[in-house]
Amino acid sequence: MDIRALRYFSETVRLNSFSRAADALHVTQSTVSKMVRQLEDEIGAPLLIRAGRSLQLTDTGRVVYEQAQQILAGVQRLNTEVLNTRNLRQGHLEIGIPPMVNILCTPVLKAFRERHPDIAITLLEDTGPQIEQRVAAGTLEIGMTVLPIAPELELEMTPVAAYPIWAVAQAGRFQKNRSTLPCKALKDMPLVLLNNEFGLTRTLRNMFRDTGIAPEVAAQSGQWDWLVAMALAGMGVALLPEPFVHRLATDQLQSVRLAEPEVQWQVAYVTRGGYLSHAARAWLALSEELFAGGPPVAGKKAVKGA
Repeated sequence: MDIRALRYFSETVRLNSFSRAADALHVTQSTVSKMVRQLEDEIGAPLLIRAGRSLQLTDTGRVVYEQAQQILAGVQRLNTEVLNTRNLRQGHLEIGIPPMVNILCTPVLKAFRERHPDIAITLLEDTGPQIEQRVAAGTLEIGMTVLPIAPELELEMTPVAAYPIWAVAQAGRFQKNRSTLPCKALKDMPLVLLNNEFGLTRTLRNMFRDTGIAPEVAAQSGQWDWLVAMALAGMGVALLPEPFVHRLATDQLQSVRLAEPEVQWQVAYVTRGGYLSHAARAWLALSEELFAGGPPVAGKKAVKGA
């Protein structure tokens, strides 16, 4: 059934005149009459009794008019909600964020709430690999992770930023005034690392393999601040991204940047590719604009995980 025919018929009944309905709809009177006749033909019964200048509804016409009001109101609500979604005045966005990445997202979250207060946001905290699995399965539209991602998932990734990794230890562990530490020097040091499911640990284990290091892992934890506490206690050297090192405020710790090669903690968004909601696209755009600290990874173009 043609929505336009329902609208023309409804206006004719409301105004009790074909000519006034035509004026209100900005069409000719013949167009209104034609649409009403088509509606009557489709329903198979007369809807209006034309008595001189007055119009009366038939019993079928009364049913059609009452239902038309509900249908047209529903169409109006639909149009309004589509427009609100497009203009980010309503909607919901769920974002997967690993525990170590969440503190970097606070400026983005704050700015997004200020710019789009009507978008409901749910933050799902999980490890990078778990977030990648959820995005690949289609249960999560967008998520953050730490590179490298699992290639078999065939996700699209949009790198956001990269930060050098630093070695953090009890004061006196490294030579005084040293600013960098060759990665090969780690082979002689006990290490405290995040658990294996963290992207940072994946990055470090790739570095160990590439440089021929068999690391001595003294302990592993799912909490970066516990790694710092273990380093402070002299249990070993913690390996952490630069943003976390900058949060340390004690002269009992010593920090040096890994070098030869420099190891990067690379943060990226992952999606399945294809369509993204208006809210997700707005979040990605804002992240590129405001992501907290760290030099951007070269080439922010979305690429397939390889």
